[in-house]
Amino acid sequence: MSETATRYGAIYWMESCGDDLTPRAPLAGDATVDVAILGGGFSGLWTAYFLLKANPDLKVAVFERHICGHGASGRNGGWCSPRFPVLIDELEKQFGADVARKTIRAQHAIVEDIGRICDEERIDAHYTHGGLLAIARTERQLASLQATYAAYDRLGLAEDSAMLGAGEAQARVRVSRVLGGMTTASGASVHPARLVRGLARAVEARGGRIYEGTEVTAVRPGQPAMLETRGGMVTARRAVVLAGEAYLSGLPGWHRQLLPISSMIVATAPLDAATWDQIGWAGHESLSSQAYTKDYLTRTRDGRILFGSRGAPYLAGSRMPEAALADPALYQPIIATLRDWFPVLRDVPIAHAWGGYLGVPRDGLPSVHFDRARGLANVFGYTGRGVATSALAGRTLAGLIGETPAYACDLPMVRAPGRLWEIEPLRWVGVRYIQNAFARIDAADFRNGGAPVDAKFAKALAPI
Repeated sequence: MSETATRYGAIYWMESCGDDLTPRAPLAGDATVDVAILGGGFSGLWTAYFLLKANPDLKVAVFERHICGHGASGRNGGWCSPRFPVLIDELEKQFGADVARKTIRAQHAIVEDIGRICDEERIDAHYTHGGLLAIARTERQLASLQATYAAYDRLGLAEDSAMLGAGEAQARVRVSRVLGGMTTASGASVHPARLVRGLARAVEARGGRIYEGTEVTAVRPGQPAMLETRGGMVTARRAVVLAGEAYLSGLPGWHRQLLPISSMIVATAPLDAATWDQIGWAGHESLSSQAYTKDYLTRTRDGRILFGSRGAPYLAGSRMPEAALADPALYQPIIATLRDWFPVLRDVPIAHAWGGYLGVPRDGLPSVHFDRARGLANVFGYTGRGVATSALAGRTLAGLIGETPAYACDLPMVRAPGRLWEIEPLRWVGVRYIQNAFARIDAADFRNGGAPVDAKFAKALAPI
């Protein structure tokens, strides 16, 4: 295979999920249910699953514009992470030490719960309990890791974490230019498309209905709340749940609630045993650096390396064209960075390259909320850490809607959606500036350990 064989826009996870991906039947006519859920990704399906598990008699239906897993749930890096979307020191600063501890412990617990549920529901999601390994490749990144470890230690949360010297980190995985690392035993990796597709089957097995190829065009809060779809009007006696993540920005009245940011991933062809011997990585940790433009890596069950990073520039009006995710030029810097991490991969073909959109709240904090008077609930805003957080959020929302004891209902994400993003063109100008600034910060850091003069301003302006 040659470099020209790279399939841009081809999503490895969906191609290898074990399903033929034939769409379920769309809605054909009006319907009445107890709970109507917009979105067939992790957020919507976890909410449906936990609702039906606690309330088997509820009539729950999920409405998905494409197929379950079409969005971020089938395109992510495969991390089932114990890290919350808001950094630990920021959680402590905003909400206090007790809330920060409670949030991180809930996040750790849900990672374990996902593995248990996969066993119970017989979902072959390739759940691998490998933990996390964050690598520092510059002095700034090392200082950042040390500050993170200090925050966990201060809060009594460092019992499963440790700082590693350069040699210790290299002994786990042989990455170029390593100054140190931080390991966390909690955390797993999954095949996300297998998980989301299996979760959809588990929802159906518990009596839920899933309508694919059914686009929601409008939401009507009220008693009862309603969804307008291309196939008919849906009346929800108890709640309408908005679980469309970044795609909610295309829904009337919600276009400023979440900012759609793209994340891009490349996947190698399967590596042979000799190459793996040179790389190491026998622990299957979820691997990352402290780069502002994000580096996240996963070792798959079939011997590939996935390398992800932030990708396409933000488009005015929160547009999310699929074509923008298949542009080969966007992936060349990511491929170059992967080969910089692992020079042994210089001649290894890149088989797949794809992207997806994730939802970023203006204040960076997810929202789990049920307005009973309006019949409207929402669960979204994970800023790229949604595989585990969506399960925690879905379980919490299911408790709120189902009037059963809510799981972790006192966490900071249990709140109404936060403030809106700025109007255009201010939003476009600000986001493009932050994207450009973060790229310049990383470049200067690797070049000479310095930082652009506007680095502090850009970091203060960004929600993430």
